[in-house]
Amino acid sequence: PEVIYCAGKTPEQTGGIARALLSRSGNNLLCTRAGREHFEAVREHAPEAEYYPEARIVRVMRDHANYGVGRILVLTGGTSDIPVAEEAALTAETLGNEVGRIYDVGVAGIHRLLSRTDEIMSANVLIAVAGMEGALASVVAGLVDRPVIAVPTSVGYGANFGGLSALLTMINSCASGVSTVNIDNGFGAGYMAALI
Repeated sequence: PEVIYCAGKTPEQTGGIARALLSRSGNNLLCTRAGREHFEAVREHAPEAEYYPEARIVRVMRDHANYGVGRILVLTGGTSDIPVAEEAALTAETLGNEVGRIYDVGVAGIHRLLSRTDEIMSANVLIAVAGMEGALASVVAGLVDRPVIAVPTSVGYGANFGGLSALLTMINSCASGVSTVNIDNGFGAGYMAALI
């Protein structure tokens, strides 16, 4: 699908780009970092557009085929990480993949993660979204023999440095098979998981 990054664009610019993209293709359209005003502008040209305010995504689904091989599973450390996780999940779904979600299974309550081991093992690629110290990705990668995409979030207290502590933990993971995207980059994680 085509993708529009809406932050920094006016609703008129976003609507114009959406109109041009939708008129020349039957593909899906994904608008990231979108506000309600971007949604209204896109909906003028595509009445079927949907808005997901938590993920800040506008989506036009024209093709509902599943092109992915296998299943992507998105996990979060905490409830506060869900907006970034939903950006990842919706991106992967828009790209034609089956996506599962397991939220609030971080290391502060590791029993919640371990009780879902069968479901975790059934995924072909996993996206671990976590703030604070970002340990979730390493723990998940230590459990599975599949690719894990780590997404640090800006969630955390003062010494979290806006997600920098989680980013450093994730890129320094000793667990094999972890790849890390930038802070709060759910889109990048969902896209990479779809490619895998």
